[in-house]
Amino acid sequence: MIEIFAPDFDLEKTLDSGQVFHWEKVGGGFVGAIGDLAVHVRQDNEMLKVRCGGTPQPAHQRRALRGIVARYFALDHPLAAICDSFPKDPVMNAARVFCRGLRIIRQPKWECLATFICSSMKQVAHIRQISLALRRRFGEQWRIGSRLVYSFPSAQRLAQASENQLRNCKLGYRSKNVRATARLVSSGQAGLEAWSALSDAELREQLCALPGVGPKIANCVMLFGYERLRSFPIDVWIERVLRQHYFSRRKKMTALRLREFSETYFGEHGGYAQQYLFHHARVSSRNSMGAPRTTSAEKVGDREDAITPAAAGRAAGAPGTIPPKLSAPVA
Repeated sequence: MIEIFAPDFDLEKTLDSGQVFHWEKVGGGFVGAIGDLAVHVRQDNEMLKVRCGGTPQPAHQRRALRGIVARYFALDHPLAAICDSFPKDPVMNAARVFCRGLRIIRQPKWECLATFICSSMKQVAHIRQISLALRRRFGEQWRIGSRLVYSFPSAQRLAQASENQLRNCKLGYRSKNVRATARLVSSGQAGLEAWSALSDAELREQLCALPGVGPKIANCVMLFGYERLRSFPIDVWIERVLRQHYFSRRKKMTALRLREFSETYFGEHGGYAQQYLFHHARVSSRNSMGAPRTTSAEKVGDREDAITPAAAGRAAGAPGTIPPKLSAPVA
C-alpha cells in the first residue's frame, strides 16, 4: 500500500459525478481500473491509501503508481484558484460549496471516447452496466482482494468484435457507432493521441466526424479525455439550470445561444463549472419525481446548430463577461 497526500480532494464526489462509470464502492474505499492498473483507493482525510491488484509489481512500478494515481485524479490542478475563477452568482456559489473537492479526472482518451459514445441517451445505472459488460467480455481481468476488476478493452479489440457481440453488451444501436469508431482508431485514421496538438475548434471538428459523436459528446471527451478545461457540455441537466436560473425571463433561448453564453460566461475553467453545476443539480434532484436521470453525455438537443468557428469567435469575450444581446444572470 502507498499513501498519497491529497488536499482539497473528495474521492467519493469525484467518482460519483458522472465522469467515469466503472468504479465500485467497497467498504470505505473504491475498486476500479486506471488504464491497465487495478487499484483499491481509500481516502482518510487528506491522504489517499492505494494498493494494486493483479500480478505483483516490481519496486520501480510501485513507485510509479503514486504519480499515476495523482495524475489520474488531477491532484495537481490548482482547485482553489479554479473555483475562485467561477462567476460569483448564487447558483454557481451554491454548486461550488456543494461540490468542494470534486476534481476533473484525466481519463485515457480511447476509454473516454468509447464510454461516452455508449452513454448516449442512457441513465447512469445503464452506462455502468454497459461499461461492465464490455470490460467483462473484452477486457483483461485482475483480482484485488475479493473483487474482480476489468480493464477497458482496446480499440483494436472492439474493432474485431461483431456488432452482435457488442449488442449483447447492452449497447443497442450504439454498437454500430462504437465498432466503426474503434476501427478508425485502431487503423490510425483517427489519431487520438496526435489530436492533442490541435486547437479546441480543430479537436472538436475531428471528434464530431467520428460515428456516434455530436457536439455534446465531443465536449465531454475534450473535457475528460483531453483536459480542455474550457469545454462546457450541455445536457438536459445543464440546459435546465441555464434556462431556469440564468434566463428565466427569456423563453426563446436557442441551444446555440446557450452554448455561446456558456463558453463565455463561465470562462477558462468552464468545464469545472459545468461539472459542479451538473453534479449539484443531479444529486439535489436525485429523489425528485420526474427528474431526468441522465449524464453529462446525453445528446438531448444535439442538433445541427452546433457552434461554428464564427459563432465561437463572436462569443469569445473576456471570461466572466456576458455576451452581447444576452441578459445578465437572474438569480
